[in-house]
Amino acid sequence: MDQMSIELPAGQLHVRCWGTPTTRAPILLLHDSLGSAALWRDFPDALVQATGRQVYAYDRFGFGESSARHQRPSIRFIEEEATQVFPALMDALSLQRCVPFGHSVGGAMALTIAANHPDRCEAVVSLSAQASVEQRTLDGIRAARAQFAQPGQLDRLARWHGDKAAWVLDAWAGVWLSPGFRDWSLMPALANVHCPALVIHGDGDEYGSVEFPRSIAANVPGPVRLEILEGCGHLPHRERREEVLEIVAAFLA
Repeated sequence: MDQMSIELPAGQLHVRCWGTPTTRAPILLLHDSLGSAALWRDFPDALVQATGRQVYAYDRFGFGESSARHQRPSIRFIEEEATQVFPALMDALSLQRCVPFGHSVGGAMALTIAANHPDRCEAVVSLSAQASVEQRTLDGIRAARAQFAQPGQLDRLARWHGDKAAWVLDAWAGVWLSPGFRDWSLMPALANVHCPALVIHGDGDEYGSVEFPRSIAANVPGPVRLEILEGCGHLPHRERREEVLEIVAAFLA
């Protein structure tokens, strides 16, 4: 694995890379609301082995080892990541095309990237992505926020985000629970996703029902493969790792 810092107008992005360049478009991993490049753990290396493609992952601004942010993200943060950060990152890495692959809110970002940059996306993979603001999502966030309020629990985030941990938690809970975000929907973006799309979701996901993947698959006009994993929660790449690797490898073959 190689690590690098990319200097963009908004600050430094920390990027990790696995594997060596090939003629195939690399996979770009987009982490979840509390995640980071490091929290993918050994999954990126397994993706390299399964797909034969190079894999990149980065810490969004405010997360992990990237530059800190001091303002809460706007309610348009998903679209802003896709339209502002993604093209700048791709240019800095000298990449023409990729396969955006996102987990949770990163999955919504991956699909939004595919909608806005069709010429730079060979395919797209969403894992446990939200498509709107469900009550189940809000309940899960409130439960997690209450858990992190317990003594010592924020240390779990600090392990990955250092002194950014409190900001990371507020960036997630504060935005998703805000009244202004309540009407957010992925549907407008999905209408413009024309590349092949793989949609993976666990039927026991505590942050979103199976209506999310079904609505994503139903509203993507391009070729789509839907995989709902029985008895699986919000982390299919850990809970059902080998199955997810097999599905992704077959899709990208």
